[in-house]
Amino acid sequence: MDRRRKELWRRCRSLADGVTLPEPFDAEAFIAELAAERGRPIELMQVNVPSSGPCGLLMSTERADYILYPTNTTALHRRHILLHEVGHLLCGHVGSDAGADGIALDAAASKTLMPNLSPELVRRVLGRTSYSAVEEQEAELLASLLAQRVARTAVRGAAHTDEGGSDLAGGMARVDNLFGSRKRRLP
Repeated sequence: MDRRRKELWRRCRSLADGVTLPEPFDAEAFIAELAAERGRPIELMQVNVPSSGPCGLLMSTERADYILYPTNTTALHRRHILLHEVGHLLCGHVGSDAGADGIALDAAASKTLMPNLSPELVRRVLGRTSYSAVEEQEAELLASLLAQRVARTAVRGAAHTDEGGSDLAGGMARVDNLFGSRKRRLP
């Protein structure tokens, strides 16, 4: 791995290790605890997203941070989207007008996705929330590391209650083989 990737992994692992996750994982409890730690409200907003729309979205206003996530996807995908957007918060990403994957929404699309917010506010906020490729990589890696911890917690919980932990444990072993385990480093 080159120096930049090693630093990315170090930073994301350090951030992930500093996050308290509820056991069992509950998205609303997690967000409430994170908001309390940050001293700033975070609101989760389920939205119906057209297939051409973004998977998830983080909007920060003067009052609060809003995480928008789709209703029309799987629970696992929604959790990953939530963790990805939280990754942007934890990394301190503020976005820029020159981001590589900026999203342009017209007034009709913004009203569909966020009916309670004015289109002007949405345009102003989205103008500041496009991220560079490096920031997207960082948020994605942090989301994956947190998701791996959530899955491990589920495995431990299932193993303790004897509810099929062996199937989950086997799945986690495959995830560890794919992403690497911190306990076991590949040569």
